[in-house]
Amino acid sequence: MTRLAQVVTFLDKVLETKGLQDGSNNGLQVANSGRVRRVACGVSATLEFFEAAQARGSDLLICHHGVSWGDSLKRITDLNYRRLAFLVRHDMALYASHLPLDAHPRYGNNALLCRALGLRQLRPFGVYGGREIGFAGRLPRPMPIAAFRRLVARATGSTPTAMEFGPRLVRTVGVVSGGGAGETEEAGRRGLDAFVTGEAALHAYDLAREYGVHVVFAGHYATEVFGVRALGKLVRRRFGVPAELIDLKVPY
Repeated sequence: MTRLAQVVTFLDKVLETKGLQDGSNNGLQVANSGRVRRVACGVSATLEFFEAAQARGSDLLICHHGVSWGDSLKRITDLNYRRLAFLVRHDMALYASHLPLDAHPRYGNNALLCRALGLRQLRPFGVYGGREIGFAGRLPRPMPIAAFRRLVARATGSTPTAMEFGPRLVRTVGVVSGGGAGETEEAGRRGLDAFVTGEAALHAYDLAREYGVHVVFAGHYATEVFGVRALGKLVRRRFGVPAELIDLKVPY
């Protein structure tokens, strides 16, 4: 039998959970009775995810966006109560990793998205909370922005939108998953041809136009499914317990 404490200690060490300033209270956010027999991974700690995981018999949930942010659980009422009551009633533990999972060079959202795009010569990119959480690299060969947008679509399974203000051919690319539109400025300052993130934002339009950089928005969810999928595979290999991604395919 696998103990919850073993899995938590392992994930904390792999992800260096305490080494990055974050609004999320990363790590074990809700405990169970101590056993792990089946693991479910998902992007966000929502009731929809909890219900799907419970239907599969999961007793440990691993997610990117947890339920505990700063003092968000100061009052256990309304949706906080419904979510926590569901977990406790079904003896389900919840482990969350936000920025540590974005930044991880092997299992993180950004590193894995770079790999899916075929980027090479990766280097740190995208400062957040005093540390670079994304990566920038080079495509194996230059391509027009239309072809690059199709490449992003294949890598993420989404339908990206783009602000096309960069050069004719895309060679260098920065990646910050999720709500990283503000890093358009860093992409421009560093002279990158294109920047990939999740959510579009108005201020990114002016930055992209004035710096002359393409910005491709592939969806917050679609750019952040990579890390939790990888953690599920890692836990399955390490502990031999069934672990699966529950992909809700949220189109935003």
